[in-house]
Amino acid sequence: MAIGTSALDVNSLVTQLITQERNQYSAPLAARETRATVQLSAVSTLKGALSSFKTAVDALKTPASTTPRAARSSNEDVFTATAGSTAAPGSYDITVLALAKAQQLASGPFAEGSTSTVGTGTLTITYGTTTFDVEIGEDQKTLAGVRNAINKAAGNTGVQATLLNTSEGTRLVLTSSKTGAANAIAVSATGGDGGLAQLAYAGTDTATMKQMTAAQDAHIKIGSFDYTSATNVIGDAIDGVTLTLKATSPQNESDSTHVPASLTVSEDKETLKKNVTNFVQAYNTLQSSLAKLRNYDAATKAAGPLLGDALLRGIESQIGLDLSNRVDGVSGAYTTLASLGITRQVDGTLAVDDAKLNKALENDSAAVAKVVASENGVAVRLSRHLEDMLKTGGALDTRTQSLNKTMETIEDDKEALDARMAVLEARYRKQFTALDGLLQQLQSTSDYLGAQLANLPGAKRD
Repeated sequence: MAIGTSALDVNSLVTQLITQERNQYSAPLAARETRATVQLSAVSTLKGALSSFKTAVDALKTPASTTPRAARSSNEDVFTATAGSTAAPGSYDITVLALAKAQQLASGPFAEGSTSTVGTGTLTITYGTTTFDVEIGEDQKTLAGVRNAINKAAGNTGVQATLLNTSEGTRLVLTSSKTGAANAIAVSATGGDGGLAQLAYAGTDTATMKQMTAAQDAHIKIGSFDYTSATNVIGDAIDGVTLTLKATSPQNESDSTHVPASLTVSEDKETLKKNVTNFVQAYNTLQSSLAKLRNYDAATKAAGPLLGDALLRGIESQIGLDLSNRVDGVSGAYTTLASLGITRQVDGTLAVDDAKLNKALENDSAAVAKVVASENGVAVRLSRHLEDMLKTGGALDTRTQSLNKTMETIEDDKEALDARMAVLEARYRKQFTALDGLLQQLQSTSDYLGAQLANLPGAKRD
């Protein structure tokens, strides 16, 4: 008796049953995963927005931002100036009598150019307090070889050797990288064939080595007081002020005396105002990001990912207090941001009343600086609280870890679901395969019995 064809589509039945069974569990898992992913993205956005705001806050709380100084030279062809926050307002007469220069030496001419033979031995070169030796062997005894050996010598960090082609011949030129009288160059030669002696220099011109430019200190007068410097950038003559010398002061035609230029150091109220305004803009950028995270569109019924979230509410509440509370240790008319003309609007952003801020800067710029960045100032307390929010183990980090744990749990649940579905699929397949076999047997039996009955005497035949 032959077995008939399959009575059931086992694969289709099992697939449909497993799909239906899986959907009961996978749909809630997918919803949980979507919520956690959206939350993770929102917390990451929040963290980024707070980090950017903290950067702006930290920049504001520096002395350079809150007590800026402006330095102006009346003749910037002679010198320019910058002033730090420690510079006291005032004015000075500055006369530049000499610029700092680096020494430059030149050898006598070598008629055969760079291939001219100089000699072998050891050159000892000193500049300032640094001394280094240059070994000149047979393969380096040409003028070009000596130049290369000097430039590549170990310990040479301040003397540059070059070749200068003149009508008389090629000369070796040594230039100190440092200006100032203390950084003069000295050269001595020892050993070898004696040819290097023509490059020796001990502070006095010789027939074979001459000074092209003398090592020289800068010399200025501040009022009637002299000051010298090894460089043309002078940062320690006037407290908090850096002078950059450009040229010597012009001379009177009548008596050849130098004409001083004035240096004026003053409070830079415009920069302070700009810094405060930049802070307001940085806060408003943050506020825009926070608003998107907690917004609700009544028309579309779409909610922000952190709408009603306690973490976001707590952060906004703390920042709001930092912005609005009075600054301890400051007295007088200016003790809050509002007193400076910086107030919160209905939408949570800050707005600046220019007239009020200008008046505060004019009346008491020091108080403005204290409100913004004193020990208890707005920027300082904001920075402190933002750091607490952003630090490892802080509120944002804790929330992120919790969401990551949720994601891990969801992955575990998905793997467990896959395992359960595999077991269930195997059971279904076994059951339906057995049922299919039974049905095939029944069909075969039915077909056999039908054939036997058809062969009985008297059976009706077509």
